[in-house]
This record gives sequence, C-alpha cells and structure tokens, in this order.
Amino acid sequence: MLTAIMVLMIVSSNAAGDVLLTRGMKKIGDISALSPVDLLKVAKRVLTNRDFMLGVLCLSVSFFSFLTVLSWADLSFVVPATAIVYVVTIFGAKFILKEEINRMRWAGTLLVCLGVALVCIP
Repeated sequence: MLTAIMVLMIVSSNAAGDVLLTRGMKKIGDISALSPVDLLKVAKRVLTNRDFMLGVLCLSVSFFSFLTVLSWADLSFVVPATAIVYVVTIFGAKFILKEEINRMRWAGTLLVCLGVALVCIP
C-alpha cells in the first residue's frame, strides 16, 4: 500500500514538474544562441519565474520520493510503475498547456499504459 502511494506521489509530482517547467520556459521564450550577457539576463528571468521554480520543487519531490521507494521496492517494479508519468504528462500537455496531441501520440500513450499494466501484474 505504501509503495503504491509513493509511486502515485512520484508520478504526480514528476508530471506536475514537467508541465510547470514547460509553462515557465514558454513564458521566458527561446534561449538559444545568446551571448553570455544575455544568458545572465535569461538566468535571472528563469530563477524569478514562479512556474519554473515550482516545477523544480515538484521534480525534487519526485526524485527524492523515487530514491525512497528504491530503498525498499524492486527496481524492476518501480521504474515501469512510474512510467505511467508519460500518460499523466500528456494529459497535462493537452489540458493545461493546451497542446494539440495527434493520434500517433495518443496511440503511443496507450501502448505505454498497456506496457505498464503488463509489468505491474504480479
């Protein structure tokens, strides 16, 4: 039971972190091919961006939860079980970031779901 709760925490905090980081970086804009001075300005915008910082916090929670679960559960269970984060993230992209998700991406997400289900069967 505790393992399932921790896997849920890993998945939810990881997906939230990815969505928040993406939203934060989209607000900041393209950062490719910038001079060192421009990179410092971008770094300031990144570090003062609420979505970015919350995303880092969520990903930190996910990482440390993952380490905790690995201390008592089998890696061969934990990694596939947490792979459901790909499914949760695509829903975050669709409904929070308002991304268009094509049929191939939905099909790939369905395949991930099926694979996770197969691996989690005892």
